[in-house]
Amino acid sequence: MPHVIASPCIGVKDQACTEVCPVECIYDGGEQFFIHPDECIDCGACVPACPVSAIFPEEDVPEGEQEFIVKNRVHFGL
Repeated sequence: MPHVIASPCIGVKDQACTEVCPVECIYDGGEQFFIHPDECIDCGACVPACPVSAIFPEEDVPEGEQEFIVKNRVHFGL
């Protein structure tokens, strides 16, 4: 999974990340957005576009936010 959206997105869902994603792999998951791990090309365009700094490469997801790696996979049935 190249990138993960963590808790700062909850309730915000600004959509700036969806607008810059060249492969449209960011989906609305209700209270937050999720990045489809099989569709993401790991370009990183979404990272600076996020106004709440909620997007991280999987290996850089902050401590305390690790549950969002699992939450993202579960959302897509992976």
